[in-house]
Amino acid sequence: MEAVIFDLDGVLVDSEKMWDEVRRAVAYEFHGTWRDESTRAMQGMSTPEWAAYLAHDLGVQLRPADVAQVVIERMARRYAEKPPIIPGGPDVVREVAKHWPVAIASSSPPLLIKAFLDITRLPVPTAVSSEQVGAGKPAPDVYLKAAELLGAEPKNCAAVEDTTNGLRAALAAGMTVFAVPNPHFPPDPAVLAETTVVEKITDLPAALASLPDA
Repeated sequence: MEAVIFDLDGVLVDSEKMWDEVRRAVAYEFHGTWRDESTRAMQGMSTPEWAAYLAHDLGVQLRPADVAQVVIERMARRYAEKPPIIPGGPDVVREVAKHWPVAIASSSPPLLIKAFLDITRLPVPTAVSSEQVGAGKPAPDVYLKAAELLGAEPKNCAAVEDTTNGLRAALAAGMTVFAVPNPHFPPDPAVLAETTVVEKITDLPAALASLPDA
């Protein structure tokens, strides 16, 4: 194995519910609607994709660029008040980084990825947002770009994910995928069956060490 690539939301920060609350509030505040499937539909989308979804599919009365600005500003305020860091997550990244190069491949915008890294001071030299690549998850683009920047073959990388679309993205990239199932939005069992499941992020180092080529 050449590298380990972490998702951010739901893996290292408990922010999936926060994203959901903020987007839902913006939808109602600006005269849009909300559908039963909206939460899962937007998980993994890049910023331009979910902003367009809110504006065009849910009828939010803002331009997509303005939707993105409002949502990200509110998320940034919440991060500043109390970053929702998952207990043990930063320590796991530090432990894994002792053995392999690490990266973050996230659907969060660069501003929030930077805020997380500034707060935690993690040794993560490579962080890619799906804003910076062709498409958000479940497309594999963000994982493929992270592997490229690390100088690693995707097939020789491990990915750590929590939601259905994220897992699909990492699998499509051809990586060995570890699932830390999101308790708020459980992944599709059929997708989970294609991964190695760890109950909590602190179980990851042992799971990585058990790989045949580790």
